[in-house]
Amino acid sequence: MKLKLGMVAAALAYSVVGLHAQDTAMSFFVTSANPGKGGDLGGLAGADAYCAKLATTAGSTGKTWKAYLSTDTENAKDRIGKGPWHNAKGEKIADDVASLHSDKNTLTKQTALNEKGEVVNGRGDTPNRHDILTGSKSDGTVAPETCGNWTMGGSEGAAFVGHSDRTGLNDSAEAKSWNSSHTTRGGCTLEAFKTTGGDGLFYCFAVD
Repeated sequence: MKLKLGMVAAALAYSVVGLHAQDTAMSFFVTSANPGKGGDLGGLAGADAYCAKLATTAGSTGKTWKAYLSTDTENAKDRIGKGPWHNAKGEKIADDVASLHSDKNTLTKQTALNEKGEVVNGRGDTPNRHDILTGSKSDGTVAPETCGNWTMGGSEGAAFVGHSDRTGLNDSAEAKSWNSSHTTRGGCTLEAFKTTGGDGLFYCFAVD
């Protein structure tokens, strides 16, 4: 009887540990690189597939990944599940969609990590890569600039970006916004993105 009770206790303890590990597994990251065509991500489907590819390469399993990107028909905030979300080091980013889009999120340069657990270069670093593609307003709804719903990678168009390091040219709310700081300029090429401090990176969230 004591042996059975001990086995049950051990099983329960293992379940709790497993659940905790699952709860804090990576469910958010900044892409470590652009797929290669600037603002042409293959639409939302292509961006989602790229998120999944990077996550799998980093060792993530059993999750459905979505890019935090808005289009004319879909808002970024409605694509990413309910939360909570954790970075590659298990640090909580936000509890839910509402807190993510408020001052309650914990996104900073030190927590907005890529899928490898690396810090993304920010303002003051060389090169600066803090401009993150979102096509979104601060509330997570679509902004006018989305590089043609993420299908344009040439000299035309623009994208709205946020700052992953929450730092900009001044202390304005826009400069400190992780998802809605300013538009890019000079088109939707990678070279154009670099002129304002970006590298065509975007956020990925696990919806489950």
